[in-house]
Amino acid sequence: MSNDQDHPYEESDSSVIEQVKVKKPKKYKVILHNDDYTTMEFVIFILKVVFHKTTDEAEGIMLEVHNKGRGVCGIYSYEVAETKSKKVEVLAKEQSHPLICTIEPE
Repeated sequence: MSNDQDHPYEESDSSVIEQVKVKKPKKYKVILHNDDYTTMEFVIFILKVVFHKTTDEAEGIMLEVHNKGRGVCGIYSYEVAETKSKKVEVLAKEQSHPLICTIEPE
């Protein structure tokens, strides 16, 4: 004979199995915008120092910004994207450049 007291770990008909779906955090693009005053050299400097791009990568992104009006520097979590954007603003302001850097969801 069997009863619930004999097998306390047996599943009963009322047990529910929950599946928790974990969403991946959104990623955000960090974007540089073209202006008529910031030098190409400074944009390359920013891309190398803040975004750790190689010279070739930095030149490619700089040309995209120059020719298309904007260029994606990288894709990051919100916090990292925001931090990098703020760092660009600070460095640009220190050097009297009006460079604009924004973030947007991927």
